[in-house]
Amino acid sequence: MLEPLRQFIRERRSVELSAAPESPHDEIQLAATALLLDLAFADGEFTLPERGHIESALGRHFNLDVPSVHDLLTLADAQRRRAVDHFQFTRMLSEHLDVGQRVVLAEVMYGVILADGKVQDPESMMLRKLANLLDIEPGYLTEAGKRANEARGRD
Repeated sequence: MLEPLRQFIRERRSVELSAAPESPHDEIQLAATALLLDLAFADGEFTLPERGHIESALGRHFNLDVPSVHDLLTLADAQRRRAVDHFQFTRMLSEHLDVGQRVVLAEVMYGVILADGKVQDPESMMLRKLANLLDIEPGYLTEAGKRANEARGRD
């Protein structure tokens, strides 16, 4: 899944995809992971179920092994801590992901806030803010939430 995404981005930019200087992981992975971490920390605690959901989603969607997922989490956490706001991450994703890919990201985000079994107001507000910055229409966001709830019920 990741290589077609990289190829698409290369063609859109007409240049080689650049990795963060300290990372072999590409910019899209870092941006998406930083947003997922910010969402997980929105209520003041990063629970084991939230971490497990993020790790699973990163491995599945980016086809990464466990050590690569852990490296990505470490690098993205450092980037999110240095960031002034979410715009640098959402802009990158909005420019390089199509609507369907952004909706899949929204579904993963819903999974993060549902993972610990309690949805806090700060998490809900941040999810709506990020969806707005990612230019995800409310109807698509609602559908992503329904799919995340259904997936949670199957676990």
